[in-house]
Amino acid sequence: MLNIFTLANGRLVQEEIESLEELSRFQPIWVDLESPSLEEKRWIKQYYGLSIPEDAMDEDIEESARFYEEDNGELHIRSDFLIDDDEPRTVRVAFILNQHNADLKSRGVLFSIHDEDVPVFRLLRMRARRAPGLIEDAKEVLLKLFDADAEYSADTLEAIYDDLEKVSKQVLAGDVTDALAGEVLGAIARHEDLNGRIRRNVMDTRRAVSFMMRAKMLSGEQFEEARQILRDIDSLDSHTAFLFDKINFLMDATVGFININQNKIIKIFSVASVALLPPTLIASIYGMNFQYMPELNQAWGYPLALALMIASAIVPMWYFRKRGWLK
Repeated sequence: MLNIFTLANGRLVQEEIESLEELSRFQPIWVDLESPSLEEKRWIKQYYGLSIPEDAMDEDIEESARFYEEDNGELHIRSDFLIDDDEPRTVRVAFILNQHNADLKSRGVLFSIHDEDVPVFRLLRMRARRAPGLIEDAKEVLLKLFDADAEYSADTLEAIYDDLEKVSKQVLAGDVTDALAGEVLGAIARHEDLNGRIRRNVMDTRRAVSFMMRAKMLSGEQFEEARQILRDIDSLDSHTAFLFDKINFLMDATVGFININQNKIIKIFSVASVALLPPTLIASIYGMNFQYMPELNQAWGYPLALALMIASAIVPMWYFRKRGWLK
């Protein structure tokens, strides 16, 4: 899918391109390629003179090669953006910005290439349509994307706070069954994974914004905006660290309740084995091969044996109950 974005009365206007002729009728500041086809890549090459690298969206690219500037003035940034849905993940997005070469039509146009739709992109498009003057050029688009990415991470962290609050009430209520403990551990594991992804995402955003500042491509106002984005990202680190501690506490508490439930089961077997030990001893004595066996020669033999076994089982149970070990 090939979408271009132009400025009209200070607002960002989106157009979906389906042919090379349509592409030539606009002067965009942002060209977005979502899962681009070979034909769409050919249109970009033919009209803008821009060749999209084959490894633009590779996940195994070296970290040091994700931010660089070509000799012709092309600035390449590969950054990850968070997607928080049923399966939290990060999506690699490749940005290309030509800011020096005036001979190419791609000068001053931001190109973004990614495999799937990114929530941060939708958020920026919605804001730019409603707020005139929010975006002035391609560099502003890139900055606003990273700003929206930091805000999206903050919103996701806030959602984790709310979910963990519900989990805390379940765990700290005290009555944690094995089934509830399994649900709690599953929820905690998902939040821990999402929190780790957020921490990695904000680290990647910090590196991308720092690279833009070092590349000396920003104006004075944009440079100050980039510094504010970095301050916002730094404020998220303490929240992710706190959530890691809270997740570990809830996990330890839940595992502790699981151990308590298991100890209750073991205690039942321990009490039963101790209570049944005296009857077993009496039955063993009466089962020995004596020359004189009262249970065979006397009428009260068997009743006495049964009474002794019952009494020997009741007395330990009464003692355990008195000590509170059966509660």
